Amino acid sequence: MEILAASAPERVNSLEEHWMPFTGNRDFKEKPRLVVSAEGVYYIDHRGGRVIDGSSGLFCSPAGHARREIADAVYKQLTTNSYSPSFQVGHPASFELARRVASLLPDPLNHVFFVNSGSEAVDTALKMVMAYHRARGQSQRLRFVSRERAYHGVNMGGVSLSGMVKNRESFPVTMPNVVMLRHTFTGNELFCDGQPQKDGVELANDLQRHCETYGGSTIAAVFVEPVAGSTGTLVPPVGYLERLREICDEHGILLVFDEVITGFGRLGTPFASQRFGVTPDITTMAKALTNGSIPMGAVAVRDEIYETVTEASPDNAIEFFHGYTYSAHPAACAAGLAALDIYQNDGLFDRAAEMAPYFAEAMMSLRDHPLVMDIRTIGMMSGIEVHHDGVPGRRGQAMQKALFWNGCHVKFTGDVGIVAPQFIAERAHIDEVVDKLRRTLDEFA
Repeated sequence: MEILAASAPERVNSLEEHWMPFTGNRDFKEKPRLVVSAEGVYYIDHRGGRVIDGSSGLFCSPAGHARREIADAVYKQLTTNSYSPSFQVGHPASFELARRVASLLPDPLNHVFFVNSGSEAVDTALKMVMAYHRARGQSQRLRFVSRERAYHGVNMGGVSLSGMVKNRESFPVTMPNVVMLRHTFTGNELFCDGQPQKDGVELANDLQRHCETYGGSTIAAVFVEPVAGSTGTLVPPVGYLERLREICDEHGILLVFDEVITGFGRLGTPFASQRFGVTPDITTMAKALTNGSIPMGAVAVRDEIYETVTEASPDNAIEFFHGYTYSAHPAACAAGLAALDIYQNDGLFDRAAEMAPYFAEAMMSLRDHPLVMDIRTIGMMSGIEVHHDGVPGRRGQAMQKALFWNGCHVKFTGDVGIVAPQFIAERAHIDEVVDKLRRTLDEFA
């Protein structure tokens, strides 16, 4: 497939050279869906159509697209210091951003390590867990616990923790000693707004059974998404996260929350840990950290983890042999600081909390459609699951493409559309997303 480049009509722009991620490349290049500009809650496609963004990109841009404040901050930083390393050298913005991020987290998560993505954040957290237990003389803790239907990024550590079969079946050489908890979707409580009321403690007790089977003293950490996002918005039942915390405390296991999707206001609080009242030992984050404007992620840890690792090394020695060339990149830090200013000055976390009931009601209005199997909502995220057509995932993939040409972008995983509007969205925008979802559902009925 070839299209004309918008800026140079005389040049042919081939799509063939780009091997696209998580995309059916042959299908896409035959019938491409290109975004040529974006502003606020809308994309503009290459045909000139307006597409409302129903998933904040990939849950990255709650403050809306093309925020001038972020662009100006990044421009200023790039013309002041476009790059300096974070190995044995620092720049002021990284320390200020770490302070600002820590101020949003529950105590005592006060130490922040910067990376470039959610995938890197998870792999960094794995290494932090290993370093912490080694520093404490507990190197026998070699086992990690994850969960069915989990998504923890695409680096090899994250793939090892993955509970989504398509993300791991082509990559069989992964970390050993990873065991899985059951996922939390039982099917007993369909069309649930908020937390399901049943089975939370029973499902969390999977961890206790692992401790009894393998020995709690052999388990290093448990990785969970507070709300399993990429698999389709699986909200934890009442008591689930609390029970995981209890078991971890009993056995000296670290609890890691992957908040790459839920961090920065998605549930109406800065992080999901505050929404659920459960404080982890480590939190990973990315996406909305810079409003999606520049790649960046981070890992926040309890003070005791940082202090244990750093104090175990000799004076003047490097304590944690890990990092990336672009860790705490100056431009990314500038984008992060500008994004946090917007969230604070515009009150966007509170706005998300205030809009959430209307959003949930609007999404639940689709429950009468014969193709809809379930709808799950919490905060400003929802999973709308459609009945498959005999081949799981085929209908969802087709619906995502049709929905785009009906003027709405929603990210699908299998047969679940994950709706996560921007926090600047008005009620009319929510209505537009729901109306276009219904129109597309009607086309497939």
